Amino acid sequence: MIFSYPREFPADDVERRVPDAATAHALMRERRPDLLALIEQRLQRFGKLIANEPAALVEHARDAVLIAFCRVAYRHGSWGEDFHAYHNENHVVEILGPRTERLIETVGMRALAPGDWFLLGLFAATHDLRQREAPLFEAGIGSNERASVEETLRILETCGFSPKREREIFVGIELMISGSTFDARPPPSMLEYNTAELLVQSRGALARKLDKKLDKHAPGWRNDARIMHALTLAQIAADLDTANVAETFPIFMASAERLCREREMRSHRDPDRPETLTPVLNFLTVGQERYFFDLHRFGSEFGRRAFEAGKLDNAEKLKALTADLYRRATSGELRTGNEVLAACREITATLG
Repeated sequence: MIFSYPREFPADDVERRVPDAATAHALMRERRPDLLALIEQRLQRFGKLIANEPAALVEHARDAVLIAFCRVAYRHGSWGEDFHAYHNENHVVEILGPRTERLIETVGMRALAPGDWFLLGLFAATHDLRQREAPLFEAGIGSNERASVEETLRILETCGFSPKREREIFVGIELMISGSTFDARPPPSMLEYNTAELLVQSRGALARKLDKKLDKHAPGWRNDARIMHALTLAQIAADLDTANVAETFPIFMASAERLCREREMRSHRDPDRPETLTPVLNFLTVGQERYFFDLHRFGSEFGRRAFEAGKLDNAEKLKALTADLYRRATSGELRTGNEVLAACREITATLG
């Protein structure tokens, strides 16, 4: 492990429920044959690129993605009892499917090595494995992300990967998941941190600041070509994760609604009650504008090429939506969180 952490995150009941590839394959054939088909189509598309890769390595890579997908579906998705409206198995599919397709179409499949494409697919399936860990930041990494890293490394070993023989895979996925930490907290006060620390405590995706974190916590990392390459992949992965801003406007706002509903669930608030008016309104107006215009940046060249234009297309629409939504709410037209969400969908339809 590159970054030390003050605690460990051991296996839980979900890991024991999906312990191996055979279990995952059986579950996928029964419940999500569409994802099996997507992976098979992707492998066929990459046929010439991976022709010289050992067949066992390709199979192990597929196994790792499927195990992770099943665990996400059980732990926080539609197969379990703790459903998260945003961080569920469908988020895996949207990254692994259409967003990765857009990246492939933009940069070309030969722009990255086969192992890099595997790591991006593994990232899609693993970066949100854990969502219920007690908040803790160490080296800028959130506890959910660290727990997801540790579980992913166990998955890799289960699937036959060795941290010594395939070190670039273990290093790559650690940095990619760690870099997906998205810190939306207000900026720290100058009274609490010195100026140097502010540079690495700034908000948004950690991936864009991983070099500063590595300077502080892993001196000499620039002499390791595997870490240097993993840093580039971490920036691409973070761009894929946050490219909802570049989807068509209705899809972008649908993702905002799912995240809003998840937040209200995690806050134990009923969106049909009047007390949810303000938090839901704030999330969909000032919160979305802060995320879109202040916190979010594409950190990789590939991410900018694939997604920047789509984000620019949404900028004025988002401003129009938030202004109209705020006007309706402050005029007394809306009274609950669910009414705000319904109005958001209505306005989106007129702008989309």
